[in-house]
Amino acid sequence: MGPTLPTAHGPQAPKRSNTFPLSNSSRQKARSTEAIIVPVSVHTLLTLAVVAVDNHTPANLGIPASIVPSLSIVVGLMLVFRNSSSYERYWGGRTGLQSIVNAVRNLSRSFLVCGPLEDDTDKMETEKVVKTLVAIMYAVKNHLRGNWEAMDFQPEYALLIPEGLHGHEAEGVGMALELSFVVERYIKRGAHKGAFNAPQSAMLNGQLNSIINAYGQMETIKLTPIPVCQQIHQKQVLALYCCILPFCLVDEMGWWTVPIITLICFTLYGIEGIGEELEDPFGYDRNDIKIDAIIEDARQEVLVLLEGWKKGSDEYYQ
Repeated sequence: MGPTLPTAHGPQAPKRSNTFPLSNSSRQKARSTEAIIVPVSVHTLLTLAVVAVDNHTPANLGIPASIVPSLSIVVGLMLVFRNSSSYERYWGGRTGLQSIVNAVRNLSRSFLVCGPLEDDTDKMETEKVVKTLVAIMYAVKNHLRGNWEAMDFQPEYALLIPEGLHGHEAEGVGMALELSFVVERYIKRGAHKGAFNAPQSAMLNGQLNSIINAYGQMETIKLTPIPVCQQIHQKQVLALYCCILPFCLVDEMGWWTVPIITLICFTLYGIEGIGEELEDPFGYDRNDIKIDAIIEDARQEVLVLLEGWKKGSDEYYQ
């Protein structure tokens, strides 16, 4: 524990000695898929008990089925809204990632074709900044996943980082933002040397800004959960509906009520689970965005263009 600082409201508060990007607002993705088994099993057992009591005791537990339609409308609307908002987040994450890939393509093309080439130093700077653009995609991915020490485990990422650049994740700064400084300084030097005219340098800065904007939008998706009050109320309504259904079906269906209720509960809780799964689409699950594959394809694409530019054998790179 680090030293303490005086506060205006009484006792001293501990000073945090270590931090990392998003340390105050980061959250873990809920593991909802496995949790479906628990409520489905509970409702199945409840249905078994209801049918057994109704068949083997004088008690009649059946209630009018006329109340089901009203509850069905409420449950349906809540599930539709839940999944719609979750898929919107999923789609927003995917479009944000594609915006970054598109901007990297555009900037790489402009730098390779129009960048300053007065001497070997300029060529080395151009190669460095194109690799930096690719590194930004890795940095965004690792930032969204909370892999603050990714360079220690991803050699291909470490080779893209400019030599001598030391990240400040331990001080709360994301690597993607730091790398954007390298790119903007290159654009500024290119404009100073006359390689980029004023409108072109403004366009290039706009492309760089679009990367940071998309990065921020994806960060918003990552850090903003569905409100807890909505999640709790939805689970309560869903549980109420699945608890009432056995009483509505027991007189008419008998023991067939058990498998029917099990299937209904599995379907409804499965739909809710899909919403929870899509809420944070940046992880490693099969249902998440294929960030690794998308970035690997973009890396291969840009580095192939870079190698052709270095050889100088193709008219497109001259």
